[in-house]
Amino acid sequence: MKKLAVIIVNYNVCYFLEQALLSVRKAVQHLDAEVWVVDNNSVDGSVEMVREKFPEVKLIANKVNTGFSKANNQAIRESNAEYVLLLNPDTVVEEDTFVKVCRFMDEHPEAGGLGVKMLDGKGEFLPESKRGLPTPWVAFYKIFGFSKLFPKSKRFGRYHLGFLDNDKIHEVDVLSGAFMLMRKTTLDKVGLLDEDYFMYGEDIDLSYRITQGGYRNYYFPETRIIHYKGESTKRTSVNYVFVFYRAMIIFAQKHFSSGNAGVFSFLINLAIYLRAGAAIAMRFFKAALPVLLDAVIIFIGMFFLKEYWQENHKWVPTDYPPQFMLVAVPVYILIWLGSAYFSGAYDKPFKTSRAVRGIFIGTVLIAAISNFFDAYRFSKALIVLGGAWAIAAVVGRRLLVHFLKYKNLQMGEVQQKRIAIVGSQAESRRVIALLKEAHVDASMLGFISNDASERTAGDYLGELRQLNEIIQIYGVNELIFCGKDLSTSQIISLMAQIENKEIEFKILPEASEYIIGSSSKTSQGDYYTLNIELNLDKKSNRRAKRALEICLSLGFILFSPFLLPFVKEKGGFFSNCFGVLFGNLQWVGLRHTAPETRRRQRAVLSPADRFRDTALDEATVQRLEVLYAKDYTPSLDLEVVFKAFRKLGRR
Repeated sequence: MKKLAVIIVNYNVCYFLEQALLSVRKAVQHLDAEVWVVDNNSVDGSVEMVREKFPEVKLIANKVNTGFSKANNQAIRESNAEYVLLLNPDTVVEEDTFVKVCRFMDEHPEAGGLGVKMLDGKGEFLPESKRGLPTPWVAFYKIFGFSKLFPKSKRFGRYHLGFLDNDKIHEVDVLSGAFMLMRKTTLDKVGLLDEDYFMYGEDIDLSYRITQGGYRNYYFPETRIIHYKGESTKRTSVNYVFVFYRAMIIFAQKHFSSGNAGVFSFLINLAIYLRAGAAIAMRFFKAALPVLLDAVIIFIGMFFLKEYWQENHKWVPTDYPPQFMLVAVPVYILIWLGSAYFSGAYDKPFKTSRAVRGIFIGTVLIAAISNFFDAYRFSKALIVLGGAWAIAAVVGRRLLVHFLKYKNLQMGEVQQKRIAIVGSQAESRRVIALLKEAHVDASMLGFISNDASERTAGDYLGELRQLNEIIQIYGVNELIFCGKDLSTSQIISLMAQIENKEIEFKILPEASEYIIGSSSKTSQGDYYTLNIELNLDKKSNRRAKRALEICLSLGFILFSPFLLPFVKEKGGFFSNCFGVLFGNLQWVGLRHTAPETRRRQRAVLSPADRFRDTALDEATVQRLEVLYAKDYTPSLDLEVVFKAFRKLGRR
């Protein structure tokens, strides 16, 4: 029997998985251990990467995405070790992590499970490293924000146990599934992960069953890991709200008494609709706020322009009717800002040329359209002056905000990365070569190393002990650590000692071509590599896709009497049309690829549907969808809709 079995479930995060396995390879050197990777039908080359670079790893390549619980259970059943560790693929462990945690478990036979101190990609402590049981009251305090307002309170802060010292060993209720070490005999007694949970909640359920089985769970901060994504799905995501809180309901119904479960379920359902509503409202508010501000400023300016013009330049010196400000001006503003939006004026970084182009086109449209409405044909001069004022308002507001924030007028320029490399000169050269191949626009300042023989190099910046001073003197905003020259323990310690919390960190693992990092616990994580950007993610293509979908939906509704006979599922045709119009659906999209990691609307059709007479397996369908995302143009959507027209009613 082995001492330890490390189990990693992977789904389309090849770049993170490679770094995790490299750190695991170092951490198991002094243990009799086995490493398992269960791949849930990734389409990003993860399986091929594991086979090529990690032949010692035991690989299970699933043909479907079985979910977190089932995938882990597959490997647990086949493993043969005293201890089982469930580890996320977006983690990096210290070289002595496994030795330390196994030693602690050996010394504490009452321990059934153990979690460690987790840091995000900026070296900040992740509160989910230690958690309490989500009883009805604990859930209530979390749902309604009391736990966030009073994190150190013993009453309100029980969800993340904020009143417990982060640097001391504690007995806890719940372990995080990102790093969950368990005694195999404990699992034999209490059972494996509950497969009713597809994603989220399974770690809480198993942690609870461990304590119910007479064992203890421990938080062990004497070793640390980096967990890039933290709780990887953004908390404002409506999908996250439903999936996570529904998992809590499953937990309550399974483990609480019927009365408590009923109260808990009521609270959770209330939370779902409150959080989902808040998420939708916040997303809309953030997106609409710049437009609303611009609209208000333009409206106020148009009022004063109207007053000035009618008093000084109007051919007949009479007041404009109320309809001018109440009807005409709002329509003008709608056309100006709508045209500016489709011209890219609200994209980042802001470009003055986009705003000018969009509002100019809008002004021409207003002047042309007003000729057809005698009752609302007021003054061409005010339309032209209004267009000029709209440009001044849109550009001026952004210029003022930019100046107040950055104290300069270089608006629209992306702040260039100023990168320093922590490692040897040789690895520094490798970092620079990779960044050039990936077309990263950055100022390479030099490297930081303790190697005395390299201090005469022209791009040598200083020693590791001088890191904070180097950051301040050279204006560094990103550090890249070289895994070949620094241990994970050193990297984590250096991250923790940086005084400037705005610094971004990335790591180049030894013998890897991925430079990986994350800016916070809520960010998805990012990396520099040679992959091609997805055309589907470009804002201009997203706008064009949305405009095309609206036009198609309106056309389908208008001509529905002629189209319906050719549609198979007629009942779903109109609901799909309105679903697309309101932004809840797409006509064509990624039906089978990465639904958990990409926040996309559900799609009626897949790009694979254009092959009507060919039976395709799921892997082929996913590859076609990846190619669709990479090479997207609106004409692809038209092709798919035309060839798969009979499926437009698909639910």
